[in-house]
Amino acid sequence: MKKKVVAMMMAAVMACSLMACGSTNDAADTTANETEETDATEEAEATDATDAATDGKQYTIGISQFAEHGSLDNCREGFLQGLADAGIVEGENLTVIYDNAQADTGTASTIAENYVSQGVDMICGIATPSAMAAYNSCMNTDIPVIYTAVSDPVEAGLANEDGTPVGNITGTSDALAINAQLEMIREMLPDAKTIGIIYTTSETNSVSTIASYKEAAPDYGFEIVESGINVVADVEMAAKDLAGKVDCITNLTDNTVVSALQTELAAAKDAGIPVFGSEVEQVKAGCVASMGLEYVELGKQTGAMAAKVLKGEAKASEMNFEVISEPSLYINTKAAADVNLTISDDMAGRAYQTFDEITVE
Repeated sequence: MKKKVVAMMMAAVMACSLMACGSTNDAADTTANETEETDATEEAEATDATDAATDGKQYTIGISQFAEHGSLDNCREGFLQGLADAGIVEGENLTVIYDNAQADTGTASTIAENYVSQGVDMICGIATPSAMAAYNSCMNTDIPVIYTAVSDPVEAGLANEDGTPVGNITGTSDALAINAQLEMIREMLPDAKTIGIIYTTSETNSVSTIASYKEAAPDYGFEIVESGINVVADVEMAAKDLAGKVDCITNLTDNTVVSALQTELAAAKDAGIPVFGSEVEQVKAGCVASMGLEYVELGKQTGAMAAKVLKGEAKASEMNFEVISEPSLYINTKAAADVNLTISDDMAGRAYQTFDEITVE
């Protein structure tokens, strides 16, 4: 009888345990299901938010970048960020076709023609030659063109004197703060008389910027000595020749020259003269200093403009080109030390950003 009672009690305990386990498993299953449902809900809400921002549309943009260097790469990065901030996100509702012309105007034209044949919703031209090629290719189409890193949209034939577009095209300008740059050079080199500039004769933005430099330089006691080139291979000879004639070199946002920046810097270092950049990436790469632009921000500004056009909130043909805000002072103390240039404490204290090493990508 005792054995029977004990057996019954053990059976009851096992039954209770099984019931408890069943309850635990059920609770775990319920929790897992709830988590999956929550994740699915959050994902659906995110998708709904993106769809609401863009009316559920899918977009394709062709991005034509004229050359491969830091400032233009930053423009592209910022452009995609600006679009994403407006709900147009690559991989979700945006397909991006990207090509680099490798500083060749003929290739830039071919890229633009290919985008037109693919029927993209928009072309983004990064740098003047790519912007001009895109505009020419889209002239007889409904495809809008957005540009960035175009120093002089008026001189390039992309805008009228009052800033209005010449067609279905708009964007942002990276016009250099020439007076601020000359003032900075004068402060760093109080005894300097000549500034050398290498530029590409076929780059419209460079030609117009050279003219502006020549006009402003006498106000700061400088003479501009320029050296025109045609292709990247010309930079080495031009840099060696120019470095022996001037007190320093300053760069434009000339894509061909910047593509060979290390070649230019080597020639200047051998001659013991500093090179000044036109934006922060050139300073990181070895230029002594710059009153430069922040190209990621320029790209973001362009992306915001592009989003308005894609969403139908504005037409490119009705939007004046925009210019980025005031430049900032960037200094590379290692580059300065390499040419025995001392940066004053006062100037160092005013720098927006200072680098103590040379970073070559």
